[in-house]
Amino acid sequence: MRSKKSSPPEQLGLSWGEVPGLVAGVDEAGRGPLAGPVVAAAVILDDLKRIKGLNDSKLLSPTVRERLYDEIRAKALCVSIAEASVEEIDRLNILQATMLAMRRAVEGLRLKPAKVLVDGNCLPVLRIHAEAIVGGDATVKSISAASILAKVHRDRLCLTLHALHPQYGFDEHKGYSTPQHLAALREHGACPLHRRSFAPVRDVLGR
Repeated sequence: MRSKKSSPPEQLGLSWGEVPGLVAGVDEAGRGPLAGPVVAAAVILDDLKRIKGLNDSKLLSPTVRERLYDEIRAKALCVSIAEASVEEIDRLNILQATMLAMRRAVEGLRLKPAKVLVDGNCLPVLRIHAEAIVGGDATVKSISAASILAKVHRDRLCLTLHALHPQYGFDEHKGYSTPQHLAALREHGACPLHRRSFAPVRDVLGR
């Protein structure tokens, strides 16, 4: 019999509620930056292959995130990473584009979960029972894992963006609105990877 002090399993133990079956955690990375896609990940963990150190990706160092990224991909039952493009962000708005990326991540899972746990207070449109959990990236292991996958995947994308457009410094600020990035925008204007619907980019284009 499982000890009351042990952490509850996420799979098949029914400890997360009324829906039996596999549970997927979902999180995103890249809602705030001025450039690049928004990324979402969905993860179904394997209770028999525990992963130590899972937490909100923002609380982990880049080195730890990279290590956990590889461990999650090796040990999870299945994972899926998806994106919504800059064009979709500008056309739909960042919230709806984020929901789109999350839906794509869930639909990309090789195994179909019975329940989806999403970080935050909004849910994508899914044909699966889902629950939004504020702060879930720090409290629910599968969401923490999704947070790490999404963050590392997007950071790696930013290195590719930097190779294409080194004048903006995407390798350092990852597209966020830093003084360095804003100065580069003013000097060089916007590139095709910038989000035209975001005010700092829109202001530069307006000038």
